[in-house]
Amino acid sequence: MAISTGLRETFAKEAPERASASPLEFRQALRHLASGVSVITTGQKPFRTGFTATSVFSLSAEPARLVVSVNRNSSSYHGIRQAGAFGVNFLAAGQEAIADRFAGRGGIAGEARYDGAQWESLETGTSLLTDALAAIDLEVEEFIERHSHAIVIGAVVATRIGPPRDALLYWHGRYQPGLIPQD
Repeated sequence: MAISTGLRETFAKEAPERASASPLEFRQALRHLASGVSVITTGQKPFRTGFTATSVFSLSAEPARLVVSVNRNSSSYHGIRQAGAFGVNFLAAGQEAIADRFAGRGGIAGEARYDGAQWESLETGTSLLTDALAAIDLEVEEFIERHSHAIVIGAVVATRIGPPRDALLYWHGRYQPGLIPQD
């Protein structure tokens, strides 16, 4: 349920002015939160782009919805807006090079981020990493723009689950292997 404009304005008026933590302090605090590493993909050849994300979560199972956060100044933000679809690829331990490429390390951008890996598509035509732990194909349901980023709610169109392996985690500024859960 969306907050009505009037209610949002009421919250804004009642909220006291507070000093906020500096961006550096905030980033340092977030380093203590271990997160799964995902690559968000969007667009079609030769205009694909994407980014590495640790801010991905499930909004609901019924209906199946996923949420990602994307910088509004990035090519990925514009790519997702234009395509109306995106993919979420959960990375496995050992896929650090893919995470680094999609994070733009070494100045790698756009279509070049897809080099060195195998890609497939399911329903929307978005490229999904063939050997991801799991890949989710989504259509954009809603953009919620706040500050420097947009929250993108995606409707799950299709999923593909790969073989079980250790997950790739990000914690304290480094990639870490996560263990396969024991059933």
